[in-house]
Amino acid sequence: MISRFFYFALEICLVCTPVFSGDLPTAVDVGQPVPASQWTDYQGREWKSSEFSKKKATVYAFIGTQCPLAKLYSTKIVELEKTYRGKDVAFVAVDPNVQDSLSEMSAHARKFGIEFPFVKDPNQQWADTLGVTRTPEVCVVDAKGKLVYRGRIDDQYGIGYTREKPTIHNLTDAIESTLEGREVSEPVTKAPGCLIGRGNTGRKKSESTESVTYADQVSRILQQRCVSCHRADEIGPMDLSSYDDASAWADMILEVVNEGRMPPWHAAPDHGKFSNDRRLSQEELDTLNRWVQQGTPRGNPEKEPAPLKFTTGWQLPREPDIVIPMSTKPFTVPARGEVRYQYFTADPEFTEDKWVNGMEIVPGNRAVVHHILVFVRDKKEGRGQQLSAQRGFLAGYVPGTRVEMMPEGMAKRIPANSELVFQIHYTPNGTEQTDLSKVAFWYADPKTITHEVQTTSSVQTQFRIPPRDANYRTVAMQPEELPESQLLSMSPHMHVRGKSFRYTAVYPDNKREVLLDIPSYDFNWQTEYRLADRKPLPEGTRMFCEAVFDNSEKNLNNPDPTSYVTWGDQTYEEMMIGYFHIAVPIDPKTGRAKAISKSRPKRPNAERIFDALDADGDDRLLRAEVPNNLLPVFDNLDKNGDKILERSELK
Repeated sequence: MISRFFYFALEICLVCTPVFSGDLPTAVDVGQPVPASQWTDYQGREWKSSEFSKKKATVYAFIGTQCPLAKLYSTKIVELEKTYRGKDVAFVAVDPNVQDSLSEMSAHARKFGIEFPFVKDPNQQWADTLGVTRTPEVCVVDAKGKLVYRGRIDDQYGIGYTREKPTIHNLTDAIESTLEGREVSEPVTKAPGCLIGRGNTGRKKSESTESVTYADQVSRILQQRCVSCHRADEIGPMDLSSYDDASAWADMILEVVNEGRMPPWHAAPDHGKFSNDRRLSQEELDTLNRWVQQGTPRGNPEKEPAPLKFTTGWQLPREPDIVIPMSTKPFTVPARGEVRYQYFTADPEFTEDKWVNGMEIVPGNRAVVHHILVFVRDKKEGRGQQLSAQRGFLAGYVPGTRVEMMPEGMAKRIPANSELVFQIHYTPNGTEQTDLSKVAFWYADPKTITHEVQTTSSVQTQFRIPPRDANYRTVAMQPEELPESQLLSMSPHMHVRGKSFRYTAVYPDNKREVLLDIPSYDFNWQTEYRLADRKPLPEGTRMFCEAVFDNSEKNLNNPDPTSYVTWGDQTYEEMMIGYFHIAVPIDPKTGRAKAISKSRPKRPNAERIFDALDADGDDRLLRAEVPNNLLPVFDNLDKNGDKILERSELK
């Protein structure tokens, strides 16, 4: 057995002593010979590149222990190594990340079954020699010692997208070409993934006179914006709770924050203010950029804030009144591939109405739970029926969700004889996992409730998105008029072809107001946009929602741009639901709030849709202004066929 002291001593040796043969490397171009090198693996064995020189092809696979794409592709690399074992092909896994310890590499090797050499590249010299910048990224060297391929493994996984199976097998094609003595058809491709963690030794320092340190500024930004997800045993792919890790990941941090990918927030700033707005301020962005430019200085460790304390149980202040698991047994999540939405039904055994002012969903395995939606439906209605996703929305969970009690005097009512339906989206992480998620409720005293919180939606189920259409527009108008109420939050829902979404309140006097605009919808983040201040909605208000879908090849999430797409529960189908949550006053005489479902429209539906689309108020609609799904309605009303619809034609 290898002792801890051995690991510690070996890590010091690897970090401090270059093991590359020769001067500092410059990147080798494809077609050029690769210089000799030697490395040490996580078990202390030394390897030399000359040991693989007799092979027709040698694959160098650069991976890291924390990068989510590297985890997914570790399984595939192991499978490829087994496929080509005995076929004159050698595989070498290389970890270039300064933050990955030897013990973490050992655990990674055991977890994914890596039986071939897994070596450490502590100063990134081998990565720099081969021109590698990310994990996972692969290189193929032929029998003459020339670099013949550098880039991605295939196109199945990328930043923000997952395909059920790859359509392009870059690494396999490169290996086969090399074995057959042919030139690789595409010798260089762009590899998605995490930038290599280099630490501050590999960065040039700026001459800025304004000092920014981890201790004084950066640690506080990370604690406020990042660490809730990016810590041990959470879904965030790297731990940012310490200086060493944050410094090692600094280049990756800058990339995702400067591109706006992190923290996840997709609402345009022009409309509405939200209490859960995650965006970094310009000052915070500037601070992070200066810190990296200055070489990620730590500063005085004594000034660093105390580590954040996270609740291991419930976020809400007291123990819940009831906890309901999704099932009686865990669900098994496969190591790789696309997992369709999973549905689980649970019976809370409510024999009377229950008022709840606190709801919290806790995933059983945060590493693979992408999001959870919980719906409520009548037991009798649910028997033998599919879930109606546009109705009965109760609560949701996404990574980083901050749970709050409902405002004072407000609660949701769960009717007697209801059952709960969990809709769960899982994201495989490279190894088989299990999950048993649950939801909890905090009961409210009915005597203290002044407003019932109700969830409703504007839904469009009648659409058929043509193949390769990059801008298919559809709209939905709520079929009922709202009672007098207060708007609390909005939760748009689409699938992987979703491109944009917008909520507009259409008031009784036909004035309109954009409440939420999401110009770049991201299926990976099912965010509830909570208003900083409740917005009064007069009786008769209607919610008008607009959505755009991208069914083209440019949408990397698109599972099949050659097919028509219609409504459906699974991610390869589509939905268009504009959930929103309102608080309706309770009538003290009846003890009930006015139900949305009992509100009746005062005008014909065609006229209301006409009003919503007639943005300039000129009482005319051009056919070109009408969304795709309503064109048949337009053509039916346009009796004279002039492609202009006058309000008078609605009569």
